[in-house]
Amino acid sequence: AELRKASKRLSCHKRYKIQKKIREHHRKVRKEAKKRKQKKPKKDPGIPSAAPFKEELLREAEQRKQRLEELKQKQKLNRQKEHEKKRKLEAKKNTATIKEKAEGKESSDKSKGKTKKLLNKNSKKSFCRELMKVLEASDVVLEVLDARDPMGCRCPQLEQAVTCSGGNKKLLLVLNKIDLVPKDNIEKWLKYLKKEFPTVAFKSATMMKDKTMEQVTKRRARVDFSETSQYFGSKCLLKLLQEYGKTQDKAIQVGVVGFPNVGKSSIINSLKGKRACNVGLARGVTKSMQIVHLDKQTKMLDSPSIIADPSNSALALALRSIIDPEGSDSADVLEGVNAIINHCSKQQVMMHYNIPDFRDPEEFLSLLAQKRGMLKKGGVPDTENMAKLVLCDWTGARIKYYSQPPGFQKLPPYLTEQKVAEMQEGFNLNNLEQENSNTVQALKHPSPASSIAFQSTGMTNGTIEENKVIEEGSEWGNMETSKEEEEELTESDDDEDDMEEEDDDDDVEEVNEGFTNEGLNEGFFPELRKQHCSKSLSFSLDKPVDEDDAYDFNTDYV
Repeated sequence: AELRKASKRLSCHKRYKIQKKIREHHRKVRKEAKKRKQKKPKKDPGIPSAAPFKEELLREAEQRKQRLEELKQKQKLNRQKEHEKKRKLEAKKNTATIKEKAEGKESSDKSKGKTKKLLNKNSKKSFCRELMKVLEASDVVLEVLDARDPMGCRCPQLEQAVTCSGGNKKLLLVLNKIDLVPKDNIEKWLKYLKKEFPTVAFKSATMMKDKTMEQVTKRRARVDFSETSQYFGSKCLLKLLQEYGKTQDKAIQVGVVGFPNVGKSSIINSLKGKRACNVGLARGVTKSMQIVHLDKQTKMLDSPSIIADPSNSALALALRSIIDPEGSDSADVLEGVNAIINHCSKQQVMMHYNIPDFRDPEEFLSLLAQKRGMLKKGGVPDTENMAKLVLCDWTGARIKYYSQPPGFQKLPPYLTEQKVAEMQEGFNLNNLEQENSNTVQALKHPSPASSIAFQSTGMTNGTIEENKVIEEGSEWGNMETSKEEEEELTESDDDEDDMEEEDDDDDVEEVNEGFTNEGLNEGFFPELRKQHCSKSLSFSLDKPVDEDDAYDFNTDYV
């Protein structure tokens, strides 16, 4: 049976009753108006003839009228000029489109050239070039490590380049994300790492408040930044850098380097106390060297991520590769997830994801997809998109896992006891150890039962020199297409911040020019090229687019 609209027909008795009520209401309103004696406003009688200076006042009134008329005419002329300009621009655009259609081959060649330029911005070679700029310009290099897998975040090529540079460069290790690791495990790692380089325990703020955030919080009262905006260890690191700057009697530049998603930009934001660098869950947000002024004596240099060497294991490439899982092939993502699951405790993974026993990683992905409702047509579990989500969780700060330090400590071939002593010179290590213990105790740490035990594969090889980079066109083409929206968002955020914080623009500088390839090749670490540090390293360490529903809820299809 078809649905019918409700009838508007009324009985005569009811209709007459409504009309009577309306008449009574109008009568009542008229009576109240009479009582209040509301009359129409009188017209302005003008200037009386007996008033002094009447002629002068009239002249002034006429002059005002003339001025208003002149302004109106000027506005009309300006509007006409703007309309003419728009018409001319539209005509030029139309002629340009006609020419492009006529010369289709030339336009296609131009578009190819533009895409090549865009790819060069995101290419691995440009990342290496910017990283070399940071290493050359910095007096102190901070290598940021993820506390969940510190050994996997260390790059031997970078450490060798800094230690064997021949200059007075210092290398500090920053153990970030310590709130995701049990307390005992952090203390073990601090004892292990401090024997090689000075190590600072740190918990960076994942989201810093600024004026744009304050506007959001005013509109939406439920937004809570209490956990994400907290940071620990910044005072210790600042004090350490300032004391070293005093010993050098000059302003120092501090470069922040590391693999993707270890928290380089968030550490700079925590030290600055506000959002100075763009931060995101996606990999490769920072694409060029960026200078942030902390004070008159210290400058922070933000750098792009270190590029993992293709010779690394599948686990290292999955966690440390710069290519975003959403833009990469599904086979590589599945291989990375398989490597992660195989290096974890099976029972703890089952407890964390709340799923039954599984035989292999593929069954794990299918069970997790069924639980979360990620199904294809016919109820088939969508393992590919599920693998991408799992990989994003492991590279981000959602999953709490930890790895044990090696039982026997052996210095790498590029490090000697003399080099270790040189790196520790100029720093108050006793004060650093006490500050680290204070930061560890101040934080809430997960218990070993609630976190996942993880087996690290050791150090991850990285490519620093631009000549040794092997470009992979397909992967970087996918990355370019997947990152365009994020670039537009970050650019729009920067524009808003610039409009609102004009006074703070001098604190942050993005460096794109001023360094040439010749200068880098000739000027970077000249003594390293002469000495070659006796031993050369040879480390061989083992979503489809959602379719929008076409249903319009404003129309009735019945």
